[in-house]
Amino acid sequence: MFDEARETAPVLKADHISKSFGSVPVLFSVSMDIHPGEVHALIGENGAGKSTLMKILSGFHAPTSGRILFDNHEVALPPDGEAEKLGIVLIHQELNLAEQMTVEENIFLGRELTHRGMLQRDKMRQMVSGYLQDIGVDISPSVRISDLSIAEKQMVEVAKAISRNARVLIMDEPTAVLTEAETELFFRQVERLKSKGVAIVFVSHKLSEVKQIADRVTILRDGQWIGSQVAEALTPDAMAQMMVGRELSDLYPPMHEADVDAVRVLEVRDLCASGVRNVSFDLRKGEILGFSGLIGSGRTAVFEAVCGLKSISSGQVLVDGVETRFDTVATARDAGLAYLTKDRKAKGLLLDKQMQPNLTLFALPKFIRRFGLDAAAEEKALERAIRRFDIRTRDANINVGDMSGGNQQKLLLAKVMESEPRIVIIDEPTRGIDVGTKQQIYHFIAALAAEGVSVVIISSEMPEVIGISHRVVVMREGQVMGVLTGDDINENEIVRYAAGLKRESKG
Repeated sequence: MFDEARETAPVLKADHISKSFGSVPVLFSVSMDIHPGEVHALIGENGAGKSTLMKILSGFHAPTSGRILFDNHEVALPPDGEAEKLGIVLIHQELNLAEQMTVEENIFLGRELTHRGMLQRDKMRQMVSGYLQDIGVDISPSVRISDLSIAEKQMVEVAKAISRNARVLIMDEPTAVLTEAETELFFRQVERLKSKGVAIVFVSHKLSEVKQIADRVTILRDGQWIGSQVAEALTPDAMAQMMVGRELSDLYPPMHEADVDAVRVLEVRDLCASGVRNVSFDLRKGEILGFSGLIGSGRTAVFEAVCGLKSISSGQVLVDGVETRFDTVATARDAGLAYLTKDRKAKGLLLDKQMQPNLTLFALPKFIRRFGLDAAAEEKALERAIRRFDIRTRDANINVGDMSGGNQQKLLLAKVMESEPRIVIIDEPTRGIDVGTKQQIYHFIAALAAEGVSVVIISSEMPEVIGISHRVVVMREGQVMGVLTGDDINENEIVRYAAGLKRESKG
């Protein structure tokens, strides 16, 4: 199919596209052609210009210069997503579904079928069933979106695109929050769409998935086109090197040896809370403690309870040997404990605000003076954070929502560290960010531990947990199945505990 697709004319083409926001250039003469019946991956570090290019190709932004060609004809794409009428559909990373409405209502939202002023519900339901059947998904048109899994919601977005007769489907990080099994199911549906002649643009930071699903790959770096190659000719390592312009053999930093005699700064004993059953573990000074397990295993729930975000029904939490129970994240912060959420967009950052208020919000008491906030101290804190965390933006006054995912994640880290915690809990530290920024964050975490800060890493990425942790706690169904050290920290052992095939006996 791929060879056949390359013999046809591209359905959509970016021809030397440049884009500036005000005086700030973000794309420099980028070209990319998209053919029917192929998966064309678009990769690059955060801030490389991928999102801007996608929005230009789907009509959400107009290029500053260059041309868009559709079916070999130059077009000025309609604004605000109206390009869908031409069959160009963008599925955003944050799914655009109304949670309290049904699948059927979402797919026809804004273009409902009516006859003499009455909704044609039976006809819409029948059509939706056909769309879902086309992509091999068994979901009832009448089910509410809120009752679906993330993977099922993603497939509803695909069905919605099909209902708009999509000829070009642009997907922004579609597998970012999917499990491995859900991703495989999703890829099967992508192959079905491809076989029907749909042109698919696949944007992802998961380079192994790019290798698996893509026919061709286009690489951007710093707003510039680096190359377009057949996916078969590229290894994930070669993709990473083209993205960042350097070798990444040192993705994980050398780890200092954990001091087994170091003081215990955090102890959790027989903790019970919603989704958590009799969890016990300890964290030592200067240690990186990984938490692994399948999605839904209770990893996040444990630390939401520890940090005051969730009620504890029984059990003990000891900080520096003293039993305590936090009722808010502010009281946890004041005790030197900080939690960095995995949902940076909804819970971690104020996307419609600039960097400075985002940075200082969590540590606000340290900036309050007798007559209000110390603006000069806040400015110095931002300058320091930009240097320390290598936050890359051409305009320090930009709204956080307009920053790349990697720079948002660095800002979230900077925000948490501004409170000068002794214990840091980082949930999904590198979700949805590129390999170069991952490397920076891993090295930063290792440096924190070397300075004596105690770090908990909660991660769904097994190589990440293995690569950076001194010890690994594996959870399943709200319980601790085992604690791994040394050579036992490997995929085999983690999977066996996570799947319930093995469990450490207490005592």
